[in-house]
Amino acid sequence: MISVSMKNVEKSFGEKKVLKGVNFETHNGEIFGMLGPSGSGKTTIINILTKQLAADSGECYVSAASHEIGLMLEHDGLFSRLNCLENLIIFEKIYGIPRSRSIEALERVGLKEAQKTAVEQLSKGMRQRLVLARAVLHKPKILFLDEPTSALDPLTAQGIYQLIKELRDGGTTIFLTTHNMQEAVNLCDRVVMLHGGVIIEQGSPNDICDRYNANKTIKDLEAVFVQLTGGGLQ
Repeated sequence: MISVSMKNVEKSFGEKKVLKGVNFETHNGEIFGMLGPSGSGKTTIINILTKQLAADSGECYVSAASHEIGLMLEHDGLFSRLNCLENLIIFEKIYGIPRSRSIEALERVGLKEAQKTAVEQLSKGMRQRLVLARAVLHKPKILFLDEPTSALDPLTAQGIYQLIKELRDGGTTIFLTTHNMQEAVNLCDRVVMLHGGVIIEQGSPNDICDRYNANKTIKDLEAVFVQLTGGGLQ
C-alpha cells in the first residue's frame, strides 16, 4: 500500500525552479531514502509533503493524519530555556501520552542522563537527538527525517540507525533525506536520486548498482550518482 507519493510536482521560488515534475511513491513499513546534494530539492519535497509549503502544480498524497506524523526537520523548534524532559512534556500533553513514553524516548536516543539539562546547554548533536526523541514520542505512522545524522559522531549515528530500523520493523514508514550514500546503503529499502530538482534514478540500492556497475558492488552506489550527474553528493 502506498503511504507517500508525488505526481508531477513542480515548485519554483521566484525565477528558480527547484522541483521539475517529481514522481515517486513509498510503501507502508519501509525506509525510503531521497539522495541528493545540498540544494537539490530534498528539503523542499519534505516541506511540501508536510504542508509547510504548497506545490505550484502536481499531486501529493500522505496516508496519515497530522497527529500520526513525526517530523525531524532542518529547524529544530526546541525551547532553549527548557530542559530535555520539559520539551517532551509539552508534546505529551498535546498527544495525551504518559510520562513514561518521554523517558523511554530520551533513553532510546541516549539522553536519559541529560533529561534535566537545558536545551541551550546541549551540543548540536544532542539537540538533534532530542528532536528525534520528540519525533517518535507518539509512535507515528509516518516519520519524516531530514538529514537525521548530519551532526552526529559515528557511534551515536549507529544507535540512531538501529532505532530507525526498529521503528520500520514496528510498522512505521520512514521517509529520510540524506547526502550520505553509506547511510542510504545501511538503512534504506529503496532510494531515489535527486539532482537539480529531477529524480534521475530509483530502486533498491542493490538494483541501482546492478544497473550501472559491472562489478555489482554496493559500495559503488555513489559512483552511480557521479556517473549520472558528473558530480558527487557533498
